Amino acid sequence: MSKANPTQQLRIIGGQWRGRKFNFPSADGLRPTGDRIRETLFNWLSSDIYGARCLDLFAGSGALALEALSRGAAHVALWEANKTAYQQLQNHIKTLQPQLGEQEAQLNHGDCLMELAQHNESAPFDIIFMDPPFAANMWETAAELLEQNNWLHPDSLIYIESPKNQLPKLPEKWRNWRCKNTGQVCYQLYIAR
Repeated sequence: MSKANPTQQLRIIGGQWRGRKFNFPSADGLRPTGDRIRETLFNWLSSDIYGARCLDLFAGSGALALEALSRGAAHVALWEANKTAYQQLQNHIKTLQPQLGEQEAQLNHGDCLMELAQHNESAPFDIIFMDPPFAANMWETAAELLEQNNWLHPDSLIYIESPKNQLPKLPEKWRNWRCKNTGQVCYQLYIAR
């Protein structure tokens, strides 16, 4: 007899869906950004999020993308490789569709690094969320591809979440604008130049 996949819950902390709860599956490496960290991050982004084009590279539970949409981002592109997490995100977006209005959520299944290796033909993104499974160590590769293939404009904001003892080496021209530690997690906001 197989066990059902246990689920966990995340809560949107601001914007039009404040207090709304979403389930997400338990899966290896899937670790949603906590409420306290999200609160700080979206305070940092408060003057930039409304109307922004956002890219969530390792969407997982969808915490960052859903929070961005709740706070008025115009477009959020999400990438998720885990099939179960992708399907759960599909359900969330379908449920929220009537409330999105002019906002757009574009969910993609697969390896975001393969997509980043292609030249971006659409407009560069204003805000990029990069919170991969920590064990996968994908920050540096993703940063290099973002830089090379027209995913960023000169003032794009890049959010990086990593273990504080495993800080990634990022492009030198990215300026570290904000940095904070909570427990064993370091979260930083960079400005592309």
